[in-house]
Amino acid sequence: MIQGTEKPIEEYRIVEEPYYLPIGDEVQIFTAAYKARLPVLLKGPTGCGKTRFVEYMTYFLGKEMGTSLPLITVACHEDLTGSDLVGRYLLKGEETIWVDGPLARAVKNGAICYLDEIVETRKDTTVLVHPLADHRRILPIEKKGQIIEAHEKFLLVISYNPGYQSVLKNLKHSTRQRFVAIEFRYPPREMEARIIAHESGVNFDTASDLAKLAEKVRNLQDQGLEEGVSTRLLIYAGLLITQEVDPRRACEVAVAQAVTDDADMVKGIREVINSIFP
Repeated sequence: MIQGTEKPIEEYRIVEEPYYLPIGDEVQIFTAAYKARLPVLLKGPTGCGKTRFVEYMTYFLGKEMGTSLPLITVACHEDLTGSDLVGRYLLKGEETIWVDGPLARAVKNGAICYLDEIVETRKDTTVLVHPLADHRRILPIEKKGQIIEAHEKFLLVISYNPGYQSVLKNLKHSTRQRFVAIEFRYPPREMEARIIAHESGVNFDTASDLAKLAEKVRNLQDQGLEEGVSTRLLIYAGLLITQEVDPRRACEVAVAQAVTDDADMVKGIREVINSIFP
């Protein structure tokens, strides 16, 4: 990108079906939103499957249309600028060239653009999506004096974790009221066990024990744990177990030590681990 080269849009296409296990009506709602070209907000705790869901829906919608859709994902952070999203002029040899940012490329090429954890970015950057997230579906590029109309297949998707809301990191009402919102939660135990078994390769009994552990650890949120263990971390524990790491040790490093630095809380989670994996 710095040298003025861009990854071909074809490389962003989802051509193989990602594994995703629907929990509710999220597939139906997202499909309806896409057909109506309504921007979508996904909200839920870290590691509950929001990103995988977007990948799955990109594949699913492309298959319905008899093609494959590109998915351009941006991991938002506090240093993300408008130029990072829209584009900038860069020097290449002795000439100055314009290089589109990921949002502009998605708008032009009819991709799904996924802005992950959008509250992590600056509010002046977030405002850039407003013209794309209402009836106008346009992206102004001030540095070029251009206005780009969104491709008919373009869709804007954003996500955030309400559990980390604060005065400084919150989604403005002027932003969130432009989106259809789908709430995500951690799946029920049996369903989560199926996900863990599929993604990590552990047997279903072990996956069930990991899902049971998750339930008990998440209950500790009432005792001061900031956020419950994610499905992603349970999969990590399963992967360690498939590499012949002792289950208790795998759970300690992938769950207990990963979710908190509080010594008493780690001790409590370790006791739960030992009760499930004696």
